[in-house]
Amino acid sequence: MLERQGDAVRFNPKLLELAGHYRFEPRPVAVARGNEKGRVERLIRYVRSSFFEARQWTSLEDLNQKATEWTADVAAARPWPQDKRRTVRDVFIEEQPKLLPLPPDAFPADERVEVSVGKTPYVRFDLNDYSVPHQHVRRTLLVIASLSTVRILDGADVIATHTRSWDRAQQIEHPEHLRELTEAKSRARTHRGMNRLLQVAPSCHASLQLAAERGANPGRTTQQLLELLDAHGAGDFEEALVEVLERERVYVGAVRHVLDRNRAARGQLPPVSVRISPARHADLVVKPHDLENYDRIDKENTNDKG
Repeated sequence: MLERQGDAVRFNPKLLELAGHYRFEPRPVAVARGNEKGRVERLIRYVRSSFFEARQWTSLEDLNQKATEWTADVAAARPWPQDKRRTVRDVFIEEQPKLLPLPPDAFPADERVEVSVGKTPYVRFDLNDYSVPHQHVRRTLLVIASLSTVRILDGADVIATHTRSWDRAQQIEHPEHLRELTEAKSRARTHRGMNRLLQVAPSCHASLQLAAERGANPGRTTQQLLELLDAHGAGDFEEALVEVLERERVYVGAVRHVLDRNRAARGQLPPVSVRISPARHADLVVKPHDLENYDRIDKENTNDKG
């Protein structure tokens, strides 16, 4: 119930939909009158003690199967409360012809929850994380979950479907979502690298275009050109690009050759890049050995020979 004023009751609309689907009438009990629903409480206690206690199951499907078998066997064979000489099964068989038939379709009882997606492409639902396409980060999405499936919607569009996990702290991922995210990050890195090249070396636009027409990998080509730019500087790098463009031999190896040739003509050694992680080696302290130890070892070796 959503609200109650005396005998006036406002039911949850979902409950009224359920009642209309299965054609029953919900009846509220009085406030603080648990005895008015004693049969319901006793049935719950009976299920706990007769079915759940000491019972093991491996999955939700296994649990439902065991519950179905228990209902048709143990529960149906118990005495009928109003006449101990008869069983619940006997009374149900007698009453069944007077009952309304069930509707052809089950009531849609899926959970519906609005969730917010943060910076990472995952939706948190029922203590688990489910992947979504990376284009839908920082948005509010709708999760519709059945007992077996989790569907994630953006508006009316289903953007992801997963098998529901009844575990906790699990990350349920779709391989396609991970592949698209990896490709998007790779394109973003390539785009940033291209922007940097074009800012410092205008000839890179034509160089990259010719390399793409030749079938070269744009990401790999961009990375190699950035390494040459960092090693030789913008001026020498642009000069080498102009020369290889004039010869229509736009290869990274040709650019490297021109750069090394020009350095050699100026009497400079080729650049050697030694990468040292500042965070890892900034506080590294190297203690030199005492050279007297070497003198002592040398003297001992000399005495042994003598």
